[in-house]
Amino acid sequence: MTSELDIFVGNTTLIDEDVYRLWLDGYSVTDAVALRVRSGILEQTGATAAVLQSDTMDHYRTFHMLERLLHIPPSRQALLIERYPGPARPPFLSFVGGYYAFDEAFVREVLGKKLSKGTKKDLDDISTKTGITLKSCRRQFDNFKRVFKVVEEMRGSLVDNIQQHFLLSDRLARDYAAIVFFANNRFETGKKKLQYLSFGDFAFCAELMIQNWTLGAVGEAPIDPDSQMDDMDMDLDKEFLQDLKELKVLVADKDLLDLHKSLVCTALRGKLGVFSEMEANFKNLSRGLVNVAAKLTHNKDVRDLFVDLVEKFVEPCRSDHWPLSDVRFFLNQYSASVHSLDGFRHQALWDRYMGTLRGCLLRLYHD
Repeated sequence: MTSELDIFVGNTTLIDEDVYRLWLDGYSVTDAVALRVRSGILEQTGATAAVLQSDTMDHYRTFHMLERLLHIPPSRQALLIERYPGPARPPFLSFVGGYYAFDEAFVREVLGKKLSKGTKKDLDDISTKTGITLKSCRRQFDNFKRVFKVVEEMRGSLVDNIQQHFLLSDRLARDYAAIVFFANNRFETGKKKLQYLSFGDFAFCAELMIQNWTLGAVGEAPIDPDSQMDDMDMDLDKEFLQDLKELKVLVADKDLLDLHKSLVCTALRGKLGVFSEMEANFKNLSRGLVNVAAKLTHNKDVRDLFVDLVEKFVEPCRSDHWPLSDVRFFLNQYSASVHSLDGFRHQALWDRYMGTLRGCLLRLYHD
């Protein structure tokens, strides 16, 4: 009885990006070979089908071996990279970046959900809905959960912690920071009226909130490492959320509301194509924006933040056909004119709230 062995010998680890993508997408060796054949690689290289099969299997073995390195402590990973003798970028870094990459269609399905076994049970349905293989869905979900577990108890910058512990690029670390931030605060993103929004839209808003609405944003977290205070960048500043109730005076005090409207209308008269619509709907829009702030003391209202912003502002403006330029003019003047209200004493609080909200609303508004 005879046996055949395929032996590959080499002194350099090569990562074929096309094969790596097939592996990340969850294709079996057989399916990957079939896809490579259809790409015309046999004609391009003159290789046989048997060689292509062996080449694909060798790449898959390499990827499985490298995958185990992702689960060693970050300090060991850094040591491997620091002592890499080659002049070029270590193959391991290319492997890391690709391994932690994700499909927007997938992340959009799990964004804001708890990264638990319950959500993991839904991966079959998500795979069917998105057309992403179940194996790839599991890899992406496990990556999100792994990053969350590592950084959830850490102090300091969320982006920096992710970069340092997972060796990700700045852009990918920022995306993971958004995913972790949304999972921690359980923001609702799955409602039908939010389906037009992309992951990029939510990630943009997450970055603004991390920069302005968390404890880390204002340096209020104590230095004591034994403190039980909330994590700086993952948790919203509860004291700030409580203080937002003070903004209610802007719509509860009729004189302030009327003066605010007068200031905005005077500044924008002749500059907005939808001036009449804005003037007629000013009080409703203002009540909507201020009431969103006043309700953020409750966890449910925090979770429904984006639903409320779309219902209270985006949809009314869209129904009146506001162009994005008019939305920008209005929000800028609406925010700035509060500084001219003599009876209002919460200017810094207002700026911290509306500075972020203005940016989010402009990103959410697709005219």
